[in-house]
Order: sequence, then structure tokens, then C-alpha cells
Amino acid sequence: MIQRGNNRGDIFLSPADHEVFLWALRDALSRYPLQVHAYVLMRNHVHFMVTPESPGAMPSVMQAIGRRYVRYFNDRYQRTGGLFEGRYRSLMVDDERYWFTCMRYIELNPVRAGLAKTPDAYAWSSYHAHALGKADSVVTPHALYLALGTTSRDRERSWRGLCGGRVADDELAEIRLAVTRGRMPQRVAFPDTAGV
Repeated sequence: MIQRGNNRGDIFLSPADHEVFLWALRDALSRYPLQVHAYVLMRNHVHFMVTPESPGAMPSVMQAIGRRYVRYFNDRYQRTGGLFEGRYRSLMVDDERYWFTCMRYIELNPVRAGLAKTPDAYAWSSYHAHALGKADSVVTPHALYLALGTTSRDRERSWRGLCGGRVADDELAEIRLAVTRGRMPQRVAFPDTAGV
């Protein structure tokens, strides 16, 4: 799932903005049955990998975040009007290897955008939970992530290994096209997760 700023404008201007957004997300998750498996908060957009436990969970969470965060942002920066560019975009991921490709895409996004040299140097993503074992109350580990190892250290090491290389250009293009179209591509060059 991706939600962009209106006209691709910035939706985060300070670390406090990120904190308030995550607070609004945690509050919404406490009220609606949605599991967040991966996320990244970029300057002008956010990405989430989620599992909704009811049909209305994802729109309810996004609406709750929008109400609280947009009010905060507009008040803080003395602005009016919408902050987000329409409705969020989403697609269903039903392939194991494509799931890992999408998760890598999300957590490596700050590196691709030049906001950090390595994913661990960027504070506003789930990479710290998956690769370093840092507690993150937003993240619910997905069964596929849990299958990367029998211990948390094994899983963290495996995830760091999977994120060690960049996402290939053809994978990036296919993921972006899939989000735009709302469906998975027919062919994706998946990373090999066997034996990780």
C-alpha cells in the first residue's frame, strides 16, 4: 500500500511529524484489525505491507490516520486543505517470493532515495525490527519473515543478508507498475530465499 502527499508534496517536515504519524497509526491499529508487517515513512509518501483481518480494516485505519495526522499537520504548519493525494493505492501479494521482494523494496526505499547510505541509518522504517531486533509496536511479524530462522538472531541475520544488495531496476519498475495498476506483475525476478 502506498499513500502519497498531494502533488507529491512533503508530508513529513520534522522528526516530530514522523512521531505523530506513528502515534496516529498505533492508535488506529488498536481500534481496527489490521496487522502491519513492514513500513517506511518517506518525505512525501508512506508504504505499508499489511494483512487486514476484516474487509474494512485498511480503509478504516487510513481514514483514522488521515483525520488525526492531517489536522495535526495543518495546525502545525498553518495550512488548510488535503494533505494526501486521493485514496491510497494497494495490491494483494499472494506469492511468497514476491512478498519478500516487496518487503525489501519498502525497507530499502530510503537508500534508493538518497536519504540514508544504509537502511539501518534511517529511523522511520520497520527495517530496525526485522534486521536488528529493535522493538516496534507497529510491526506484527509475518509468518514468512518468521520462517527465515528458528531464532530471532537467525531471522535478523537472514533479513540483513536479503537486504544486503539493492533491488534490481527491473524489479523496481515492475513493483511500481503493479502498484499503479493494482495487481501483481506476470513476471518478477525474485530473490532466492531458499536456505536463508
